[in-house]
Amino acid sequence: MTAYLARRGLQAIGVVLLVTLIVFGLLSLAPGRALSEVLGAGAAHRQFLLAYLTWLGRVLHGDLGFSARLNVSVGTLLAASLPRTLVLMGFSTVIALLIAIPVGLVQAVRRSTATDHVLRVFTYLFYGTPTFVLGAVLLLFLGVDLRLFGAEGPQSTGIVGFATDVRDLTLPVATLTLITVAIFARYMRSSALDSLAQEYVEAARARGAGERRVLLAHVLRNSLVPVVTLLGLSLPQIVGGAVLVEALFNIQGMGWQLYQAALRQDAPVTLGFTLVIGVAAAVGSLLADVGYALLDPRVRYAQQ
Repeated sequence: MTAYLARRGLQAIGVVLLVTLIVFGLLSLAPGRALSEVLGAGAAHRQFLLAYLTWLGRVLHGDLGFSARLNVSVGTLLAASLPRTLVLMGFSTVIALLIAIPVGLVQAVRRSTATDHVLRVFTYLFYGTPTFVLGAVLLLFLGVDLRLFGAEGPQSTGIVGFATDVRDLTLPVATLTLITVAIFARYMRSSALDSLAQEYVEAARARGAGERRVLLAHVLRNSLVPVVTLLGLSLPQIVGGAVLVEALFNIQGMGWQLYQAALRQDAPVTLGFTLVIGVAAAVGSLLADVGYALLDPRVRYAQQ
């Protein structure tokens, strides 16, 4: 297990380095003075690999760069904006799992019934709807027309005030939640159907176990294995959705800052925030592998 985690950790580091190398390369090809903003006036005359290693060395010492356009360090900007994004993603992901897991299980148990068909229509609908479109519909209908919720996200400077502003936080969280529910419910249904077809389920029923015990002790637990894996692998998609939601609802989180940095061609912020997203994606993938190995002993044995 230790060797497996070490190998996956090295792979995650490789992915992060590859992402930063690609983004750094794109910035070097961009018109203007992108690399000069990142590394200083002499960066334009350096070889690409030397410039990249110089920047990477600064990052390893905790220096993500400085935004001359905003007159603030990238680290300071990240520290101020990241908590908002974590609150938005955390609330939406937890709520989505609490909805998607029972929905997927019900669909599997009631396969090909009216209940299954209706729920599948809704999950496919939300899955196929772009995040920005869904958010705009909720914003215009519930925020502007009916005024049931705020027309923009919480604007509190403190994270406590941001997280407790239920009226203004509802629509952003609901937008990201509905998209995430659609993702997880589909996989939960497929996983539960596969579990229901296994011999251990029939054996449990033959021993006289009640249907509720069979579903909770056997079907649910084994069905969660691929869902846990999907949770880690879906992190980049959830982050991408958060970028759009923050831009739409004017939430000054990490996604909003990255969007604004791209508009004003702020290379240090773009590069620093992309690095953080790349690290988050790699960590999510690593956690998915760890969770899969913990929930399924066969994975641990296969890696020994």
